[in-house]
Amino acid sequence: MFLSRFLSPQTERVYAALRIVVGFLMVVHGAQKFGFLGAPPVPLAAFSQIWFGGIIEIVGGLLVLVGLLTVPAAFLVSGTMAVAYTQFHWKLQIGVATFPSKNGGELALVFAFVFLFIACRGAGIASVDAALARRR
Repeated sequence: MFLSRFLSPQTERVYAALRIVVGFLMVVHGAQKFGFLGAPPVPLAAFSQIWFGGIIEIVGGLLVLVGLLTVPAAFLVSGTMAVAYTQFHWKLQIGVATFPSKNGGELALVFAFVFLFIACRGAGIASVDAALARRR
């Protein structure tokens, strides 16, 4: 009870921190595909599926980070991560490869669900969306 009473008033601030941090992590995740931030670039052709995924991760992550067009951006990134998990990690395999800990897809699966939650919840405080709503 004590912990709930202490933490409950912090919900909006913690949600804003979650949105900002996860948006930043998605930008980094996408940038690494192009060889930024010390990662070796993924061999990708312009306009390939992985190239588009990287662009969606960078742009969508930035939009979620600042809280602009948060719902559609988070929904698009969530779907991108769901596709990444299904197509590149799980690959519809049966058996041990079904488990994210075995197919290396934990991060993609967590990103898919966190961004889906953000798409459902909206931008919240400390966002451009909230500032624009206050101006109306």
